Parts: sequence; structure tokens; C-alpha cells
Amino acid sequence: MSSGEGLAVGESTPSAQPVLNVVGERVALGPLRRDLVPLYHDWENDLPTSRNRGVNPVPRTLEQVAEGYGSTATDREVWFTVYECRGWTPIGVTWLSEVSYRDRTASFSIFLGTRNQAKGYGTEATRLMLDYAFTVLGLHNVMLIVAEFNTAGRRAYEKAGFRVFGARTQSYPVAGRLWNDIYMECLATEFHSPQLLQVYAAHHPNP
Repeated sequence: MSSGEGLAVGESTPSAQPVLNVVGERVALGPLRRDLVPLYHDWENDLPTSRNRGVNPVPRTLEQVAEGYGSTATDREVWFTVYECRGWTPIGVTWLSEVSYRDRTASFSIFLGTRNQAKGYGTEATRLMLDYAFTVLGLHNVMLIVAEFNTAGRRAYEKAGFRVFGARTQSYPVAGRLWNDIYMECLATEFHSPQLLQVYAAHHPNP
């Protein structure tokens, strides 16, 4: 699935602090949760979300979504639920796909719920994912594909550290028009860790 900040028809209420892997200033990343499958199901069936993610806008049953999220534990994919730190409300999903530890590369995607866009959450979540990819997984190049019309998503990616390196012309049909797919990438050597370098870097004892 390609990237893009999508919209959701359903939202969740705040809850007790969930299991978290990466905690930023306003958002945090944690594992996918079986009890959130109905919320993931709402997000997957929202047409604007499908449009921005570059997937076919076809209805998906709760069982299909549950099966899909249950099969994400592979060496080539890393998935997270995105939480707002205030109240630990789940606000979206982000993931790395096509992970290659030999080539040190991966592709990045994210989508957020309707009420959580235009607040800077997408930019921070993207930075945390890049931090995880470079600092924890040891990757070097992370890329994404964003639709030409998704200008808000592109701005968020640029703020997080991505830069445009190419485009595929008239390759994405939406609403009777062919749009370009914009290719963006971020390199480990161009990225400063905002969080994980402080907690994950190896510490050697004094001689």
C-alpha cells in the first residue's frame, strides 16, 4: 500500500496507557491491537483514506481486515498504531514495508483519522518512524510514494525529512484525471534522531 495521510469515519476514546515502543512529544507508536480491529476497519473503509493510500476503494469486511492485520508480523513489514499522547487515543496507523536488511531499505506509509489531521501529528509520527528505521533497524534509505494531489501529505513528509527524487507520470487515476505519483526518500545520513538515539544507542563502560 502506498502512503498518504487518510481520513477515518470512526474514532476511538482515550484509554489507559497502551504498550508503547516509541514515545515522542505529542504522539507515540505501539503494536497493533486486536481490540482496535473495528477502528482499523472504519479507517480501511473510508473512501478518502483509500484514495490517498493508493488502494482500490472497495468495501472490506471486518473479517478481511482482521485477517490482514493478523498477518503483518513478517521480516519485511513493521506496523504500529499511532497514539496521541494526551489520553492515549489511537489516531492512525503507520508501517514500513518491503524492508530489506541486506540493502538497508524500506518503504514508508501512514494514515490518520479525520480529526487528527492538520495538527502536526503526521509529521511527528513520520519522524518517529524514520528514527525507528535508522536507529533501531539500521536502515539507510527509506522511500515513499505520495499522490500529486495530496499536498498536505507531501508537506508533512518534507517537514519530517523526506525530499522528492522523482515521479511516475500520469500513473494514478482519480476522479477522471491521471495524476503523477511523487517519489520521496530520506537517508540516514541526512536525518537527526529526535528520540531513539538517547535510549537505544549502545553504551560502552568506561575503560
